[in-house]
Amino acid sequence: MGATKTDLFTKKQNDLANMAKAIAHPARIAILQYLLKTNACVCGSLVEELGLAQPTISQHLKELKNAGLIQGTVEGTSVCYCINPKVWAEYRQLLSAFFADIQIKTTCC
Repeated sequence: MGATKTDLFTKKQNDLANMAKAIAHPARIAILQYLLKTNACVCGSLVEELGLAQPTISQHLKELKNAGLIQGTVEGTSVCYCINPKVWAEYRQLLSAFFADIQIKTTCC
């Protein structure tokens, strides 16, 4: 979707779409699950855990960090990543509200 078209939609719709885009890759889901399980890690651990190349992991970490879902601190030559609890809670609320607002009719189609 072009940047000029996003103004046709509500802030809530744009926020939800951006959130979904940030987690719309299985590697990013796996990274988030690993971070939730371990509560912190460095990029090297993710390479071993997921079996993806380090540059690929770094790109996915960048996307998750840009979305605010993770945060990182520099420790020597490594970066330690963890879940950003505030943004995680916001995403959780957005997704919960989205699914709660939908009433599926069993008589359609």
